[in-house]
Amino acid sequence: MTSLTRTRTCFFVCCFLFSLTFPVTSQTVVQASQAHSAGSQVITASIQQEEYASFRAENPEWTFNHLAVDYRNGNVYLGAVNRIYKLSPGLEVQVSHETGPDEDNRKCYPPRIVQPCSEPLTLTNNVNKMLLMDYRENRLLACGSLYQGICKLLRLDDLFKLGEPFHKKEHYLSGVNESGSVFGVIVSYGNASPDMLFVATAVDGKPEYFPTISSRKLARNSEEDGMFAYVFHDEFVASMIKIPSDTFTVIPDFDIYYIYGFASGTFVYFLTLQPEMGGGPTTGSSSAGREQVYTSKIVRLCKADTAFNSYVEVPIGCISGNVEYRLLEAAYLSKAGAILARSLDVAPDDDVLFAVFSKGQKRRPRQASQDSALCVFSLRKINEKIKERLQSCYKGEGTLDLAWLKVKDIPCSSLLTIDDDFCGLDMNAPLGVSEMVRGKPLFSDAVDKMTSVIGYVYKNHSLVFVGTKSGRVKKIRVDGSSRALQYETVQAVENGPILRDMAFSSDHHYLYVMSETQLSRVPVEACGQYSTCSECLGSGDPHCGWCVLHNMCTRKEKCERSSEPRRFASDIKQCVRLSVHPNNISVSQFSLVLEAHNVPELSAGVNCTFEDLAEMNGLVEGNRIKCSSPAEKEMPRIIVDKGDHQIVQLYLKSKETGLAFANTSFVFYNCSVHKSCLSCVSSPYQCHWCKYRHDCTHDPRTCSFQEGRVKKPEGCPQLLPAERILVPVNVVKPITLRAKNLPQPQSGQRGYECLLTIQGNEHRVPALRFNSSSVQCQNTSYFYDGMEMSSLPVELTVIWNGDFSIDNPHMNTQAHAFHLYKCDAQRGSCGLCLKADPLFGCVWCKGENRCTLKQHCPHPENQWLEHNGINSKCTHPRITQITPLRGPREGGTLVTIRGENLGLEFREIQGNVKVAEVDCTPIREGYIPAEQIVCEMGKAEKSQYTGNVQVCVGVGECRPEFMAKSSKYYYFVIPRIINLKPSRGPVSGGTIVNITGSHLDAGSNVSIMFKDQPCTYLSQSQCLTNCNKAHLQKDLRFEYVEDPTITKIEPEWSIYSGHTPVIVTGTNLDIIQTPLIRAKYNGHETLNLCQVLSPTSMLCQAPELPISLARHQEVPERPDEFGFKLDDVQALMALNNTNFIYYPNPEFEPLSVSGVLELKPGSPIILKGRNFLPPTNSGNGKLNYTVLIGEKPCVLTVSETQLLCESPNLTGRHKVLARVGGIEFSPGVVHITSDSPLSSTAIIGIAAAGALLILFIVVVLIAYKRKSRESDLTLKRLQMQMDNLESRVALECKEAFAELQTDIHELTSDLDGAGIPFLDYRTYTMRVLFPGIEEHPVLRDLEQVEKGLKLFGQLINNKVFLLCFIRTLEAQRGFSMRDRGNVASLIMTVLQSKLEYATDVLKHLLSDLIDRNLESKNHPKLLLRRTESVAEKMLTNWFTFLLYKFLKECAGEPLFSLFCAIKQQMEKGPIDSITGEARYSLSEDKLIRQQIDYKTLVVNCIHPENEKSPEIQVKVLNCDTISQVKEKILDAIYKNVPHSHRLKASDMDLEWRQGRGQRMILQDEDVTTKIEGDWKRLNMLAHYQVPDNAVMALVPKQVTAYNSVNNSTVSRTSASKYENMIKYTGSPDSLRSRTPMITPDLESGVKVWHLVKNHEHGDQKEGDRGSKMVSEIYLTRLLATKGTLQKFVDDLFETIFSTAHRGSALPLAIKYMFDFLDEQADKHNIHDPHVRHTWKSNCLPLRFWVNVIKNPQFVFDIHKSSITDACLSVVAQTFMDSCSTSEHRLGKDSPSNKLLYAKDIPSYKSWVERYYSDISKMPAISDQDMNAYLAEQSRMHMNEFNTMSSLSEIYSYVGKYTEEIVCSLEQDDAARKQRLAFKLEQVVAFMSLES
Repeated sequence: MTSLTRTRTCFFVCCFLFSLTFPVTSQTVVQASQAHSAGSQVITASIQQEEYASFRAENPEWTFNHLAVDYRNGNVYLGAVNRIYKLSPGLEVQVSHETGPDEDNRKCYPPRIVQPCSEPLTLTNNVNKMLLMDYRENRLLACGSLYQGICKLLRLDDLFKLGEPFHKKEHYLSGVNESGSVFGVIVSYGNASPDMLFVATAVDGKPEYFPTISSRKLARNSEEDGMFAYVFHDEFVASMIKIPSDTFTVIPDFDIYYIYGFASGTFVYFLTLQPEMGGGPTTGSSSAGREQVYTSKIVRLCKADTAFNSYVEVPIGCISGNVEYRLLEAAYLSKAGAILARSLDVAPDDDVLFAVFSKGQKRRPRQASQDSALCVFSLRKINEKIKERLQSCYKGEGTLDLAWLKVKDIPCSSLLTIDDDFCGLDMNAPLGVSEMVRGKPLFSDAVDKMTSVIGYVYKNHSLVFVGTKSGRVKKIRVDGSSRALQYETVQAVENGPILRDMAFSSDHHYLYVMSETQLSRVPVEACGQYSTCSECLGSGDPHCGWCVLHNMCTRKEKCERSSEPRRFASDIKQCVRLSVHPNNISVSQFSLVLEAHNVPELSAGVNCTFEDLAEMNGLVEGNRIKCSSPAEKEMPRIIVDKGDHQIVQLYLKSKETGLAFANTSFVFYNCSVHKSCLSCVSSPYQCHWCKYRHDCTHDPRTCSFQEGRVKKPEGCPQLLPAERILVPVNVVKPITLRAKNLPQPQSGQRGYECLLTIQGNEHRVPALRFNSSSVQCQNTSYFYDGMEMSSLPVELTVIWNGDFSIDNPHMNTQAHAFHLYKCDAQRGSCGLCLKADPLFGCVWCKGENRCTLKQHCPHPENQWLEHNGINSKCTHPRITQITPLRGPREGGTLVTIRGENLGLEFREIQGNVKVAEVDCTPIREGYIPAEQIVCEMGKAEKSQYTGNVQVCVGVGECRPEFMAKSSKYYYFVIPRIINLKPSRGPVSGGTIVNITGSHLDAGSNVSIMFKDQPCTYLSQSQCLTNCNKAHLQKDLRFEYVEDPTITKIEPEWSIYSGHTPVIVTGTNLDIIQTPLIRAKYNGHETLNLCQVLSPTSMLCQAPELPISLARHQEVPERPDEFGFKLDDVQALMALNNTNFIYYPNPEFEPLSVSGVLELKPGSPIILKGRNFLPPTNSGNGKLNYTVLIGEKPCVLTVSETQLLCESPNLTGRHKVLARVGGIEFSPGVVHITSDSPLSSTAIIGIAAAGALLILFIVVVLIAYKRKSRESDLTLKRLQMQMDNLESRVALECKEAFAELQTDIHELTSDLDGAGIPFLDYRTYTMRVLFPGIEEHPVLRDLEQVEKGLKLFGQLINNKVFLLCFIRTLEAQRGFSMRDRGNVASLIMTVLQSKLEYATDVLKHLLSDLIDRNLESKNHPKLLLRRTESVAEKMLTNWFTFLLYKFLKECAGEPLFSLFCAIKQQMEKGPIDSITGEARYSLSEDKLIRQQIDYKTLVVNCIHPENEKSPEIQVKVLNCDTISQVKEKILDAIYKNVPHSHRLKASDMDLEWRQGRGQRMILQDEDVTTKIEGDWKRLNMLAHYQVPDNAVMALVPKQVTAYNSVNNSTVSRTSASKYENMIKYTGSPDSLRSRTPMITPDLESGVKVWHLVKNHEHGDQKEGDRGSKMVSEIYLTRLLATKGTLQKFVDDLFETIFSTAHRGSALPLAIKYMFDFLDEQADKHNIHDPHVRHTWKSNCLPLRFWVNVIKNPQFVFDIHKSSITDACLSVVAQTFMDSCSTSEHRLGKDSPSNKLLYAKDIPSYKSWVERYYSDISKMPAISDQDMNAYLAEQSRMHMNEFNTMSSLSEIYSYVGKYTEEIVCSLEQDDAARKQRLAFKLEQVVAFMSLES
């Protein structure tokens, strides 16, 4: 068995290596992908050959589409382009069936096989769009793309065609060409009735031909006429749904893509991906241009529903780590399995849905995001969500919410209550759910996009297999909603991506996976790859277990006798563990005991193996096994340098299988490698030292004497530390050393010796052991060479018995060293001799004038001098050097005097030094005995000029022999300054100033002062002004100039190597002497030179980027710092406002392989390479290239990858050299060879050829002349078109500029101080608290007030109860975001009269929220970002209450002005009444992108309520629709009247009064309306040819014949008038008949337009554009509009972001809340200013101001149009960006609204920062002041809301969650003390009684 396993392993490895060199088709290499799931260990598998099979496409065009596996016999059916295959389970082809190609055209409807088609036919491939197994009839449904999508029915056994229905329109499923957008589900209804087929398909823009979802009959007979007929079909209703054509007018390329479908319980489900229709912030005015947003949805239908009344769709998606995954890629329905079921709170047999989503909501096919996530949904939870929505709709709440299917939002009708299996009525259907069902994210991968998914349950584990874009399969074990482990990755197909269809084999041992060209069979487990028990059981694969005695990883059923105890391990804790006693032994035979845990019964016996050293029999006793260690001769020698031990593996081998099944590490050690006592006894092993044998052993019995054994370091023989040992050379002297434990040599052993190493030579000296603690080296003299060293340290070792050394642990410490010394070395003078260490005993021998030992001086005692002796003063001092030799008379110069014998103590020279007859005071710090004196000069008289230096040594009277005089003289001089250069420099300093003058080197110290600033002295030749105490002052002026500034750098890029020219513009640049430019990257700085051209500009060479070029960077890099070194100007060292960027260096390729390029004269030289043109933002950047051929430069043409060099006139070999920036590169040598001279015959031949050639040229010239005349005409035509285009662009820009100038003036003058229509407090608060609800219950009185409510009111006023109540509600899963907002608003209405209490509760809730946010490891910046809690909505409401006064007094006016300005500005130009687009806009999406010719008219209007009053002049446009004119007239008439008090335009008709009493009613649509094709244009003033100054009147509405015309042709986008009509259509049935999606075939309606046609194809949307570029020129209008409105935006922002206002202070609420947030940040140790800033921005600007800016109708009584809304959204977005701390990086692809305000945002940001800092500096508000303020606010608005009604609304939540709230109250200590649970139960009892 052993050998077999080994060969197999070897075979796999060989295969693996072989496949790297020669691709083997039947073998796959498996790679590891990165582990993206935290903590998961990803294993990569090699798939075994016999398990792996593969089938490839016969033809690269016949790509694979769909896959189905017959679960009864394992046969595989594969649907491909033009083919259907039947394959065996091992993927051998059994039968193939041809389905195409055939002659067809997609526009032929019905297809040509039914009736002839006029379209041109081509040979068309047949894509397989659906492949379904009909087990009941044993047939395969294969639907293709040919002939509008007809299906074949094939017999499963042999793919014989049973039928192919094609002659009815029901037989055409859809003409769509993609395989992945259709899905079918076969539903069985029991034996009696036939099966049904539910089909869902994309319709590819043909909604009138194909229903998007339908149910069809599956007849038993495949040829029956009724095959695929609709299950139900009558005049009004059918079992299908069509997409209304109106939907395509809104989104021209709308379609629904069906990703997956299944039946479960009584329902059928489809998963879809579809474009989102309007609504929500992500569409319409989306800032990212007109990119379509998609939504993934799940659609549910009842199986038995024939009228599709049960149609419900719910958005699905999932969010992982703040990333939204909303684009469905694939899905699969599986069972939960016991482990996952526990986590999801469902039963193990419940259905769960695994789905793969990619990131975001935008499908970008080209650069699609690779980020994808796997999520799980519980089907039960989805059904509960749908039931909840159905119940609420049947209670009459909300609308049907199905934008793509409904003309308008139809409200739900209140009818009845419903149960789980409810299948819809013809009311309230079809229904949409707006709230997304969020899946549980299991796993995400940002690198390799997931594309398919399948799963099954194995041993209670839910296993999911995910296919990826790169062709890999990820195996993932899902044990919980947040616990998913990716345990393996397999490369399943060679080239990805893996397609959606995956299937298991019938026994679930294999997985079938396919790409477009390869179908593979992959085993679901690859346990054999794991070689150890811990690897196997740690892999995470639940299929794998450890077969113990066979030592292999396998499934349980493949392991012999696996049911016996401990033979098969399925948990890592069951792996065999060995422990061995002892776990280390010396190198000698020994008996070991192994303890084995988790071993099976070992009756067959076991062997112990020590690696490859030895194998022996093991004796088994229970779980203990006895082994012998190998003999010493079998062990390898342990060598000293590798330590004293060796680790080997000890294996247990089963005799039953012959395989090792367990192992452990084991240590052999060897004491004898230790050669010293201390290292021996300090070893971690059992080593002993034999003192007398000088030997280390593991067996102490081998030591000769008991007292000779040493076990501890204290017992080792060793030398003890001693004082310094000083020995003079050539003096005989014994050396005594202290020691301990010195052994007495035994008989036959030699005695002690001292071993000294002097200058590398060893000297042995006999030594005497006095006792165990003392030894003496015998009398000997020593010597060393040379006089360079006065003393020499010597190494001293004590040995005995020849070579047994005594340990000396202190040998290397300086204090205990042994020194030899010479007195006369380095001591040539008396002073130096007496300075020596007194322990040396050196004296100065006078007679011999040298330093020596006392005993070597031959003269009597008075002839030597010694330190501290009677004679200790050296005579004859001498001066050898004086510095400086010149100084000022004022003194203070430090004079340094060097010489010999200058005293041994400072007191001997103190007061005894004179320089040029002036006292010089010695300084103690500068004194070096005998050698140097430093003294400070006193002041000299004017008469003193020069003199020598005198020193007298000694205390008291000075004797001549102790006196020294210098031979050099010291001079007094007068320093003078003449000039300084330069005479100006920057304020920051750093200028090098050259000061010239005379005697500036005098003295010892210089200090220079510029006024009161010190100047740093650099060197003698440069900067000098103040010598010692000589103060030199001259009227020389140095001018400090403002520091230089840098305003512009051009260009803002270079290459890595730098040295490209950079022009720098700024101010005062000429005051810098040596300007440098610098860059810093990764901590390294580089500099380069700049040349000043003028005070405002300089030319710099860019510094190189200090990047390691070895890394071959291929991406642009930004330096960490980029700036200038301008003297000491710090502000410019690192510029903040530059975006300087470095591009990769140009790289050249060699000219040729050999390096020599052969050329003819005049041929161009092409240098190839890359990065020749850096990709800068402003188009390609130009670099200055120089190419030299030899010495001559050549003319260059540069492209991205080539330099074309026109070679100069040269011949011969020349080196080519290319230079650019800081790079010089030689790509090789060119060899230019001239042509050889010609022979005479050749010349004749050439002449003949020349004559022919001339003739030919003449003919060609004539032809060319003709041709060029034609091309000239074409060129002229093109030129005219270009001129035309240019003039259009110029005109547009000119207009925009002129408008900008005039509009600002007009607007500011127009907006006079008209009264601002503020809403009253109640309406304002209701609009913010309950947006969109007009008559809210809290405004109504209750009919009777129950006692229970009053008690409940008391409870709400109890803080413990209220906090507990809110926390409990938030913990409930069913408590939605909407509920949270509602409860917060209701609580605030109840507490309006108790704001102090409300504020206290709010602070508690916010504090909780902050704690939770930080505990959950969320980024602190996300706090208060969204409204996800009651606290956040309460905070909004709190500000709403407390800032009303501020709005009225301060902020309201600029906000109203901005609103009016926007409205007025928009109405100056055309506005399309259907699309809402306008000529003037801030939003790119709402901009009319074409030239609309219009003119302004003035109409004179008669007041509708008073015909006698004077006419009012109103400005209108001749392109306005009649409705727009009416609105403008009403605006002018009711200028200062609130909107709600005005007449409505829809109730009035516009009457044009012409001369002679003629009157004409003007309407948007009447009989004169123009219709072209299927387009109808709304009437405008121009249509009626209304002139300037016409008289108009508004009169009450009259019903005309036109008003009652059949309205089915009315487009859904037309104005409000048509919406009103719908209200008058009779019964629900007639309404039903209007909705085209239900009726079988409704001709599409006429489309209405005004200024721009909303084309079905997006590329034509802007009308006749002529050129792509032209539409972009209209973007200048955004700038014009922005410029006009700038003042109003600035005013608003300035008002909001300033703390001082006209006559009113900052609202206390803001200061109070900001201080509270700062306290919380301090409490949690958050000191990051960005986080604090973000909290404040999220709390006030984001929660309150953005809402008010976007919705001014919350504050004022006004009407907001869609264009105004779009512009306000841009302002609000700018406002939010201004409050953000993150850096806004903008490029040319950034959204226009971000670019529009990009320049302003930095200054707005500074306003915000200043605002926050001003607030934080204000004095804190005491709680007392705050409470007084809150009480005042409460009093003012005491009775705005009906508290009892609010309580009643809040109580509805108590009714819903009574048990949970009571339970929480009982668990809370404070609530228990107050018996709150009991009180709540009382309330509930009262309420139930009273109801």
